[in-house]
Amino acid sequence: MAASPAHLSLLCKPPSPSPSLSPHILSTLPRASSVPYSPTRPANSRFKCLAGQTGFFTRLGRLIKEKAQSDVEKVFSGFSKTRDNLAVIDELLLYWNLADTDKVLDELEEALLVSDFGPKITIKIVERLREDILAGKLKSGNEIKDALKKSVLEFITKRGSKTELQLGFRKPAVIMIVGVNGGGKTTSLGKLAYRLKNEGAKILMAAGDTFRAAASDQLEIWAERTGCEIVVADRDKAKASSVLSQAVKRGKEQDFDVVLCDTSGRLHTNYSLMEELIACKKAVGNVVSGAPNEILLVLDGTTGLNMLPQAREFNEVVGITGLILTKLDGSARGGCVVSVVDELGIPVKFVGVGEGVEDLQPFDAEAFVNAIFS
Repeated sequence: MAASPAHLSLLCKPPSPSPSLSPHILSTLPRASSVPYSPTRPANSRFKCLAGQTGFFTRLGRLIKEKAQSDVEKVFSGFSKTRDNLAVIDELLLYWNLADTDKVLDELEEALLVSDFGPKITIKIVERLREDILAGKLKSGNEIKDALKKSVLEFITKRGSKTELQLGFRKPAVIMIVGVNGGGKTTSLGKLAYRLKNEGAKILMAAGDTFRAAASDQLEIWAERTGCEIVVADRDKAKASSVLSQAVKRGKEQDFDVVLCDTSGRLHTNYSLMEELIACKKAVGNVVSGAPNEILLVLDGTTGLNMLPQAREFNEVVGITGLILTKLDGSARGGCVVSVVDELGIPVKFVGVGEGVEDLQPFDAEAFVNAIFS
């Protein structure tokens, strides 16, 4: 039985300091206010135009992109293990000699495979380098390194160029977060809320993970940390589609810019639960035409190329618009970014490069390539 509106509540909690956050991060969180909540947008909001007017969500996407370009150091530190894995390439090319071409390329191929570039991508990259070397186009180790970086960047941008959030022209924009259990969905949603809120957007969270008892509690903590509001179900086993539908209605009525929808973690092989995602997608679309604007799949970077079957299934069921790759800071498998984009043609929109609230970074292909091959 679906939860009725009476069984759903909007929790409006002021942010409270969390002991797990650093003083620097705490200083950037919104302060609690004694002013009662009003659905009217505050006068000092950075967004004073309607969503339908040119530039509202475009500006938000641009601000996030600019922030990504200014956070290059975080990306570099986040991919340190992958970079260490690929450091052998610099050693191979340091004393480059044409006579050693086959040996060097074989070892370069091995280094790429160990970093989870995948056999298909690796062979394409290595064979392209071999052809250019034999044709006399590449005559030094530095030229080979530059060609390697250029080739990897081309693979990422050719099929996954739209890395900015595509939020349409109608408020509220709706983003659904999906994925398997343990991949970091709820944490990623909270970090995304933090980033969007810091850029001036008015955010509403929806606790659509109605199967896991602690999920709503976890999301409520993130709501407090980020100063966002949240819609939760007031009874057990409420339908996720009902919770998300009510949240989007609330977002529409009370002038929210973005509604972030959490969903239950599910194995990609559990077809009954995968069908529930279709119901959730339809439910929000019935409230706001064209919603959800984004369906972001969270993938655990430590699983490497094993993430590909998950991505294929989720994409087939609900149509994934973007990827969030998490836990890449603890993995030497950063090459999986390239393989996932090339295989699926779905852009990576965010990468997790640390445990901090600010460590969900907008994906920048050039910064990524420089980070792993520096």
